[in-house]
Amino acid sequence: MSTIVVTGTDTDAGKTVFSAGLAAALGATYWKPVQAGLDDGTDAARTAALGVTKILPEAYRLNTPCSPHRAAEIDGVTIDLDRLTPPVVDGPLVVEGAGGVLVPVTRTVLFADLFARWGHPVVLVARTALGTINHSLLSIEALRARRVPILGIAFTGDANEDSEATITAIGRVKRLGRLPRLDPLDPATLRAAFAQHFQLEDFA
Repeated sequence: MSTIVVTGTDTDAGKTVFSAGLAAALGATYWKPVQAGLDDGTDAARTAALGVTKILPEAYRLNTPCSPHRAAEIDGVTIDLDRLTPPVVDGPLVVEGAGGVLVPVTRTVLFADLFARWGHPVVLVARTALGTINHSLLSIEALRARRVPILGIAFTGDANEDSEATITAIGRVKRLGRLPRLDPLDPATLRAAFAQHFQLEDFA
């Protein structure tokens, strides 16, 4: 599979750590098309710190940590959707979205619309915390409504067997695995946890 898109049920669902683990395991190139918020560092920098060596520069780097459509307006930037088309690279590419599935890229286009336009398979990242069933099923419905291919769902956090099983059964999606909380979180612990909790053939 040449390109995999990683999206989430909401902000801070664990997309960046999962994306770093996936990219490192596959030897893939990582790309975050739109980075909104620069003061606390970028997701590209975080993936580099977690062992990803092939990273493409963002198409847009926006200063304000909010939805890309608003961050672009504050910066006086007009987002050109053609610049957000995933590039062709040597080997696999992992593309990380921003926030959740229905986060606006512009005033008229959501990330789910972009995913439909691209046509690449999507991994949905969801926390196992309270509320995840609702958030996950809504995200799955939004993707399916646009005929976005869903590769599966990856959970993050402490184990919650009932919630994970409920989401995968009702949502009719593959449970790819769960990335536990890691302390410390570094390239070695992430690499080991990803190898233990995920099967690379699910992404091939």
